[in-house]
Amino acid sequence: MRKTLLSLLGAAILLASCTNTKTDTTPWVSLFNGVDLSGFVQRGGNAVFEARESVILGVTVWGTPNSFLCTEQEYSDFILEMEYMLVNPMNSGIQFRSLSNEAYMDGRVHGYQFEMDPSERAFSGGIYDEARTGWLYALNEEGNEEAQSAYRSGGWNKVRIEAIGNSIKTWLNGVPVSNLLDEQTAKGFIALQVHAIKDSADIGHKVMWRDIKILTTDLEKYSSETTAPERSYLVNKLTEDEVAEGWKLLFDGVSSKGWRKAYADAFPEKGWSIENGMISVMPSDGAESQNGGDIVTIDEYSNFDIKLQAKYTPGANSGVKYFVTEAEEGNNKSAIGLEFQILDDFLHPDALLGRTEGIRKLGSLYDLISPENVRRNNIGEWNNIRIISNNNHVEHWLNGFKVLEYERGSEEFKKLVSESKYKDWPAFGEAESGHILLQDHGNEVSFQSIKIKTLN
Repeated sequence: MRKTLLSLLGAAILLASCTNTKTDTTPWVSLFNGVDLSGFVQRGGNAVFEARESVILGVTVWGTPNSFLCTEQEYSDFILEMEYMLVNPMNSGIQFRSLSNEAYMDGRVHGYQFEMDPSERAFSGGIYDEARTGWLYALNEEGNEEAQSAYRSGGWNKVRIEAIGNSIKTWLNGVPVSNLLDEQTAKGFIALQVHAIKDSADIGHKVMWRDIKILTTDLEKYSSETTAPERSYLVNKLTEDEVAEGWKLLFDGVSSKGWRKAYADAFPEKGWSIENGMISVMPSDGAESQNGGDIVTIDEYSNFDIKLQAKYTPGANSGVKYFVTEAEEGNNKSAIGLEFQILDDFLHPDALLGRTEGIRKLGSLYDLISPENVRRNNIGEWNNIRIISNNNHVEHWLNGFKVLEYERGSEEFKKLVSESKYKDWPAFGEAESGHILLQDHGNEVSFQSIKIKTLN
């Protein structure tokens, strides 16, 4: 096995030396001296990292969590380049602006990760937030087919990461992949990941990195333009591109402007707080709409794309409703509408209720359709919610993944309604337009970065 690996390394190096490339005059600083692992420290698991013939080799071992070979130095703004090869088909990654401290998950490495993904989903070059908020730039949402085809199986792949201010951009083999705006972490170490394995057959799988270099000065001079679609997680802000595309903030981060209490003319006098850029339901006794009450947008919407972030406390229940008309009687409880359920599936009893499993869990169309492919973040962490309604076709997205879709008003939809708690409401969920609603269910839940784009 060692002879085979050395032959592979030798062939790769020889191929690189024989390739005619344009001279790079960028004043790079090497992070790897090609001889040993000076300047690096291992964190997390116990995978094997070695320096061999100008290559850093990572090897999987059994019974250990994700392992990281981290730079001793931290970096804020930089341009980083390197090459990697997945000798075996395995998931791996490159951490950047990452952290490890005892106050967070007993020192677990967390932060931005350039994904190395040889699987059919083809997310290589996307940005994953390790041990924190999950996918920030998954390639399924934007449909960037060129980026999903950039990975070279069995060969060297060239990585470029530009992290300048709140802008993070990635390229894979010269193809633009990610274009992210985010402010969670401004500085941290760079690390090479060997992923934990779940199958003993994967023991000894290998990944290699080489030509690891960084630039920290004159970044504007050497930065590149990108054609990758922009995705912004800036809190309660819109980018120039978002404004040009027609996005509008529904919550400005400091006031109740644009919102009122359901079935009322003004914002609730109690039960809701607005502070630290968040609008939050205050905890009471867990009753439905019996404290401050639900709040709704002053405007109504028909075809729309809405994005927001929500985080909840242990055992919490809430939701985002849409096509709310306030036409129902008995308005002492929550207003009626289609609902993207927000729930602690593990502690709230509602998760086990309903006619079929899952129709009241996080991401569901409440009491109607259960979600699939759910990726929930830890309690107290932000979950990214997206609801698209376009000509009666509706989609629920959670943390970058579509969890369900349906057709409003279809025969299938009407059948589901007839079997639900909404069966007695005429034409439930079929209004031409309605308000967006944030639900008061007596539990502490917070929202931020609520923005909407009108479609068609």
